[in-house]
Amino acid sequence: MNNVISYQTIEQTAVITFNNPPVNALGHAVRSGVMENLKIASEDPKIKAVVLIGGGRTFPAGADITEFGGPLLEPGLPDVVNYIENQKLPIIAAIHGTALGGGLEIALGAHFRIALNSAKIGLPEVHLGLLPGAGGTQRVPRIAGAKASIELMTSGTPISAGRGNKIDIIDRLTDSDLLDAAIHFSNEIIQKNIPIVKTSERTEGLKDIKGNKQAIDDARAALEVKAKGLYAPFRIIDCVEASLSSSINEGLKYEREAFIDCLNTPQREGLVHAFFAERKSAKIPEAGRAEPRQLSSLAVIGGGTMGSGITLAALKSGMHVVMVEQDDASIAKGISNVEKVLDRDVSKGRLDNERKSEILNRYRPTTNFKDIASADMIIEAVFEEMDIKKQVFQKIDKFAKQGAVLASNTSYLDIDEIASATERPQDVIGLHFFSPANIMKLLEIVIPSNPNDDVVATGFLLAKKMKKIPVRAGNCHGFIGNRILSIYGELASYLVEDGASPHQVDEAVRNFGYPMGPFQMFDMAGLDIGWANRKAGKSTRDPNRRYVGIADRICEKGWFGQKTGKGFYDYPDGIRFGVENPDLKEIIESERSNNNITPKKFSEQEIIRRYMAAMINEAADVVDEGIALRPSDVDVTLLYGYGFPRYRGGPLKYADMYGLEKLVKDIKEFEKEDPIFWRLSPLLERLVRENKTFDSLN
Repeated sequence: MNNVISYQTIEQTAVITFNNPPVNALGHAVRSGVMENLKIASEDPKIKAVVLIGGGRTFPAGADITEFGGPLLEPGLPDVVNYIENQKLPIIAAIHGTALGGGLEIALGAHFRIALNSAKIGLPEVHLGLLPGAGGTQRVPRIAGAKASIELMTSGTPISAGRGNKIDIIDRLTDSDLLDAAIHFSNEIIQKNIPIVKTSERTEGLKDIKGNKQAIDDARAALEVKAKGLYAPFRIIDCVEASLSSSINEGLKYEREAFIDCLNTPQREGLVHAFFAERKSAKIPEAGRAEPRQLSSLAVIGGGTMGSGITLAALKSGMHVVMVEQDDASIAKGISNVEKVLDRDVSKGRLDNERKSEILNRYRPTTNFKDIASADMIIEAVFEEMDIKKQVFQKIDKFAKQGAVLASNTSYLDIDEIASATERPQDVIGLHFFSPANIMKLLEIVIPSNPNDDVVATGFLLAKKMKKIPVRAGNCHGFIGNRILSIYGELASYLVEDGASPHQVDEAVRNFGYPMGPFQMFDMAGLDIGWANRKAGKSTRDPNRRYVGIADRICEKGWFGQKTGKGFYDYPDGIRFGVENPDLKEIIESERSNNNITPKKFSEQEIIRRYMAAMINEAADVVDEGIALRPSDVDVTLLYGYGFPRYRGGPLKYADMYGLEKLVKDIKEFEKEDPIFWRLSPLLERLVRENKTFDSLN
């Protein structure tokens, strides 16, 4: 008997249980086992109905994506779903945990569906560059209509069982023991002789012809804005549209062809890589050597934008938080920052007043530094200046309890130097939160020279509690993300001085898939911040390295971007995305003239060729120097912290797909123009020589 599927008889019902932990993924053995056991049930004259239920913590939560791209092992998931639907016995899917992707399609093949109120259902294939390929795009519209179906599939976001009941995907909800409730439902079906209705034969979702057509048109228009460049969401709409006028067999054939199209796109490869890279980033050597320390309470030093964001993230994770500020005015501002976000969450229905009160009961703002004494972890979130941070760490060292983890929130600064201000440098780590810290998912956990393993493990536990995506980063200027950003930002400035306009560079980068270009990003962050860093680093700058002064000239005019209404772009009437700054042309032309540069034209393709080459070359050095544990960690950092288009997988996955030999050839071509900036990474050279890829290092 197949050991990932179990079979038992309760009264007149066969119970087929999925036993493939942790999430009952629908691999080949599971698919085969379901069909084998359904055959057993169908041949037993005592059996009058079948319940499909998940063992452990969930109903099947999806297909086994490790099989994607490999040879198709029969039976395929579409065959299993069709086999379930065509059974003469009534089939009941009993759902707890999550029924996602292929799991929900299995449930849709059943004739009846019962779910715990706490369960969630969804079709998240779009996140992998795919569409539901086992009938989801054809069966859901027949029940729920086009609008609800498209929302479910193009967002990829799971919905509650209650919502599923409202759109008729779930027939019955329960809070009692799921198996008992399913058997009760089965007995009711048997005793009342309730007829089987195949999902593929239902028509209630098809009746509103005008509404369905409008939903299709509205969805296409919306996706042109929010999913530009993506392939799978548009194919999902095509499939839903086909379901409205096709027979089930025609619709399933159309869906299968569209699924294969998606499977063969580079987007699918990039998105699947991103999926696995995100899960891999939490796997660190320290976790295998030590358990994390206790972590139920936090102290945050600073109530500004970053400090309040960290505080909110911790409070929403269930932790107790002490926020420390230097005086009454500053702590009042910190309190306001926290309450303003919570009030906004209440007004938007994301939070109720009871939950808000519970959160605030765990929040303790204070001006007394001694109040950090009971905290399990202290996070300093003050101004990004070394002397200030070291002064704060001296105070932390004085009042923090023994065994507390001491952390600095910093974007660039040397964690070892910060740790040297304490008597316990082995208890110090860096935490690079991204702003706003209560929303942004990425957390770089920066490892100094010699931290205790349990301190590093505790940093990763914090990320888990806050539902952040953690990346382990070595200690260097800018760590992983900002170090790479500084290089492709530098390259962007070269492109402008050499002949492109900021708008042209930004447009090329947006068309590549970024939400915004580098100059838009600089304006949004505030040009004064980069200016201050450049002035601070002037004494250590390589005098032989090319330096572009355009941004400095802009700052000298008091144009700091969005905050002043002018920067690389103009922001009339406070608009969020600027228009081209007509006064910028004179500055750029003056700098070109001063540096004897004759401007040349750049195509969009050439801009991206150089932009990506600079990014990848520096990323390769980050891996080669051990600043990142693995290439996929670089990809995760750029995906979640810097807007790299997810469907391209990350810069190093993109490099593999572009071709490393071709990339090295590009860099060697650019090296003739500027051998200092375009120094080929030794790792890239080695990979090409050994005929390997970045993925081979993951």
